[in-house]
Order: sequence, then C-alpha cells, then structure tokens
Amino acid sequence: MKRLIKLMGERLKLLEKTVVLAQWDSTTYPEGRLRVADGKQQRRYYKVLNAADKNGEYIPKADMTQVKALAQKRYNQQFIKAAKFEKEIIENCMAELAKYNAEAVFEALPQFRKELVKPYILSDELYAQAWQKKRCKTSTYREEEKKYATRKGEKVRSKSEAIIADILFEFGIPYFYEKELRLSDGLVKYPDFTLLNIRERKEFYLEHMGRLDDDGYRKDNLKKLNEYQRNGIHTGNNLILTHEDFNNPLDIEGIRKMLWDTFCAENN
Repeated sequence: MKRLIKLMGERLKLLEKTVVLAQWDSTTYPEGRLRVADGKQQRRYYKVLNAADKNGEYIPKADMTQVKALAQKRYNQQFIKAAKFEKEIIENCMAELAKYNAEAVFEALPQFRKELVKPYILSDELYAQAWQKKRCKTSTYREEEKKYATRKGEKVRSKSEAIIADILFEFGIPYFYEKELRLSDGLVKYPDFTLLNIRERKEFYLEHMGRLDDDGYRKDNLKKLNEYQRNGIHTGNNLILTHEDFNNPLDIEGIRKMLWDTFCAENN
C-alpha cells in the first residue's frame, strides 16, 4: 500500500507540474484552431477563427510554424482537461485509501490475535520479517575461516565482508550470508550475500571479489559469473559486484552509496 500511495503521489506531482507548464504555454499560441484536410495528393492546413467559418484560411507549407503552434494549442487544451480530471481522481482515491487499508487490519490486531491468524496481504515490514525467518542451507565450507564478527552476530570470512555486512545491517537491508542458491541447470552456489529488495520484493545477490590480483581467484570467479549469467543472474538485473585488490582497497563510501541508492533511497 505504501508503494501505491508513493507512486500516486509522484504521479500527482508530475500532473501538477505539467499542467502549470501547459497553462503557461497556452498564453503564447495564436488565435483560432487548426483544420486538416487530407486530399488524394497532399494534406492541407487551415486556420479557423470562428464557429461560423467552416473552411478557414489556408496556411501555406512555408508556414509550418503556425501549423505546429495551432496543433500544439489543441493538444494543450486536451491535455490540461485530461490532466486536471486525472489529478482530481487521484486526490479522491488517496483520500479514500487513507481511510481504508487492507494490510492495516492485521497490523491493528493485538499480538496474541496476530499469532492466531494468517494475513492475506503482508506489509513490506512483515514480508521482510517472513523472508528473514526462512529456513535455508548455508555454506559449511571451511567454517574455521569465518573469523570476522558482524553486527548481526554472525561470522564471515574477511574484514571487507564484515564491513559490507555491517552496512547492510545499518541500512536495514535483509540478507543471508552464503545462502545456498540452486541454479536452474542444477549447479549449487553460495553467493557471499543474498539480499532482499523490500520495495520490489525481489532477491539480489552480492559477490565480493576480494583478491582480483590473484590469477587463480580471478579465473574461478569469472567462471562463476558466467554460470550466473547463463541462469539469468547478472549485473543490471539482480547481481551486485564489489571488488578490491592490493592496490585498490575496498571503496566503503562508494558501496554505502550504491546500496542506499539501490535498496533504500526510494523508501524515504
């Protein structure tokens, strides 16, 4: 519901802005309206100044500026009328939605009643909580290498991964560390982080490339990225890559901004 209200609010602002612009432009158009006559050989344009005039004054091809101005004038009139009508509908709808909210029925229940019923629609907050509570398999590979503690209370394999995990925790982005991912071709992978974009209710995967100056490491990860791509997991869709090497340390501020812009910015 919050997403819907936000989208409606954004549409309302766009309508308000463009109506003002269209009304301002309308003061610059010439008198009359455009009549278009489609002949067998060519299209002719006429300027009609009053209702009694059925034909209007012919506008030569050399004066297409006037033709376009009259066409724009008619479009502006129709646009302003439709935009004002749409704006009124949205305002009325938002007012009604403020009174009635299906998700709020569950949220308003006492806690003991919440435990007795199953809601039909989950709010974003409840959806995120349910996602985070899912039971899942995580990697048990070389558990002894998980030495770095995070604010969430888990251990990860590197200091950089701990920094990333703490940023996710700080921003309230739900995540799992090294959660099992079974690809459509049967391969099983364990992405460094599996993230939930609450707004879109969509899973993202974050892989941190921490040793790009190591040839073997780089080749293994390029192979993994190719496997991801064959299974519909790629940057620009649902895969996020962070990286570092000996000469290029982790860009913490850049990662913070990227994660905020991707997962949080539109929620505020």
